[in-house]
Amino acid sequence: MSKGRVLVVAGSDSGGGAGIQADIKAITALKGYAATAVTALTAQNTLGVHDLMAVPEGFIRRQMEVVLDDIGTDAIKTGMLHRREVVETVVDVIEEFAPDAPLVVDPVMVAKGGARLLDHDTVDVVKARLILHATLLTPNIPEAEALTGLEIHDVDDMKHAAEMLLTLGPQAVLMKGGHLPGDKVVDILIEAEHGMNVWEAPRVDTRHTHGTGCTLASAISAGLARGLKVRDAVGQASAYVHNAIISAPGLGQGHGPLNHAHTL
Repeated sequence: MSKGRVLVVAGSDSGGGAGIQADIKAITALKGYAATAVTALTAQNTLGVHDLMAVPEGFIRRQMEVVLDDIGTDAIKTGMLHRREVVETVVDVIEEFAPDAPLVVDPVMVAKGGARLLDHDTVDVVKARLILHATLLTPNIPEAEALTGLEIHDVDDMKHAAEMLLTLGPQAVLMKGGHLPGDKVVDILIEAEHGMNVWEAPRVDTRHTHGTGCTLASAISAGLARGLKVRDAVGQASAYVHNAIISAPGLGQGHGPLNHAHTL
């Protein structure tokens, strides 16, 4: 019986706008229960990441094991897994302790400025092991380009990339179109068994978009943990994130956080 429990495996954002902090807020707002396994600590604010301290793989494993053994989970969400060894550790635990839990993979691979966050060896193991288990993969356009080798310039390219990513083994792919120019943001969901759905929303002219990817993936995982189908969980999460952007509190000098506390 679904209880709304989500285990989030991701990095911490000291500024509170992204990472584990955003995950906990979004899952709570959508009536889920968030537990966490922290993969890295960052010294971060709206202007960027200023320092990072990695968590040893053995301790990441221990965090996951004790949560799954006692509390359990109804869904798992992964964020930034910054080294090959971390990806392999996380997948090993999932295979051993929670192979049937819905898994939302947010492939955090490219920084806002365009810099690659993962080396090629780590990307290879993400493709070979982690994505294979995904109920839903949620790449933005730079991440999809890194995973497929394609250049994505329009909505048709997004559809093609999503279809290519399905061949890596996930049950569904949500291609996020926020990086394309235009007055509307188009997101495309392709499910292996249920075809395609498209969401369009007016673009919000704001600099307060820090953590939108983390927030969306966690909001989706909260829906899956409460028993929603993928399409319904994506629809609910998309509406939640859009309203969180519109009502952002305006904090910081750079890319500010969303208003995670709003309710639908």
